[in-house]
Amino acid sequence: MLSKFSTAALAATLSLAVSAAMAGAGDFAFEPVNPQMKKGDDVTLAVRLTNKRTGKPVPDAIVFKTRVDMAPDGMAEMESAVAPLPSKEPGVYAFKTDLPMAGRYQMTLSVKVQGEPETVIGEVIVTATK
Repeated sequence: MLSKFSTAALAATLSLAVSAAMAGAGDFAFEPVNPQMKKGDDVTLAVRLTNKRTGKPVPDAIVFKTRVDMAPDGMAEMESAVAPLPSKEPGVYAFKTDLPMAGRYQMTLSVKVQGEPETVIGEVIVTATK
């Protein structure tokens, strides 16, 4: 059983850990290359990752988790499979996915950036049209 002191120390440590994790993500920005595209199967969804301090693209990040769903339209359960595609330019990460109906889709990415100790997590929203 933890003492009051141990509980307080643990809470402070966790608070610092959360702050440190969020600091890394704040240095980077994700944006869709094409914020609007036609709905369909095997759509290419490309995301640009930039360093906010320098404004430069971030090449060679390791994308290890992705998700595409319709959460912006209240349908998070409408999830599509995501497959990586080769990058055509530095800092742009492309994926093949299905956007089966018109509406807004959210892509959530978790990446490791070289030299950044924390995982960078970001979201972009694209609109699929008819």
